[in-house]
Amino acid sequence: MARAVTNQRKATNTLFAWAIGLLIFFPILWTILTSFKTEAQAINDPPIFFFFDWTLENYAAVMERSDYAKFLWNSIIIAVGSTILGVIIAVPAAWSMAFVPSKRTKDILLWMLSTKMLPAVGVLYPIYLIFIGLGILDSRLGLVVVLMLINLPIIVWMLYTYFKEIPVDILEAARMDGASLRDEIIHVLTPMAIPGIASTVLLNIILAWNEAFWTLNLTAAKAAPLTAFIASYSSPEGLFFAKLSAASTMAIAPILIMGWFSQKQLVRGLTFGAVK
Repeated sequence: MARAVTNQRKATNTLFAWAIGLLIFFPILWTILTSFKTEAQAINDPPIFFFFDWTLENYAAVMERSDYAKFLWNSIIIAVGSTILGVIIAVPAAWSMAFVPSKRTKDILLWMLSTKMLPAVGVLYPIYLIFIGLGILDSRLGLVVVLMLINLPIIVWMLYTYFKEIPVDILEAARMDGASLRDEIIHVLTPMAIPGIASTVLLNIILAWNEAFWTLNLTAAKAAPLTAFIASYSSPEGLFFAKLSAASTMAIAPILIMGWFSQKQLVRGLTFGAVK
């Protein structure tokens, strides 16, 4: 009897999880389906689901109008560059907070996290002026720096949580064997925290890839990533839903594929300590 109740509960939880997953995935599915419709079919009322004349004309129009490869390359450089720079800065910061804490460590962590609650528009103007003064407006370097800074609190928090799961005795043993601070971080701590670091890297790439506010306000043409590529299909002439959906699908496809193939690593890293 107890086993039957347990199996029923598992089946209910599984169905509920699938329902939530499908609900979350539906907007992406709808965007992909709309990208294969004509403009008339895209705005049809009632909506047309699977039974329509599938076409690739929207993708052809997008490729003809825009240099997709340029936007894609900018997104890769900005997302990967900001992530690498953020991890380089966050690893020693998280190490010091996890293994050499002070009375104010938790206050500093909370303060760092509180900066994520600051409305981005509130600091846009001073950052815009700073970028003009430094000559990095509409540049990949500028976006790498600003995206690294806005995601740095999350990177530090995640790495701090992972590092707290590592026994201090291991690091003390390395010090007794003559390991320097550099050796301790690079050769002892980092290999043990690879699952956590990997999940942090993946999450930060996703956040940087999807960032729209800063990329739209700090770029014009030279460093515009795929978020600007999508926004270019909203114009005073109107909103072309089929072409916009095609552009959106082309923009999210790389990150969806990356997330699909790295989901095991991401889940492994999150269960390593980030949710504890």
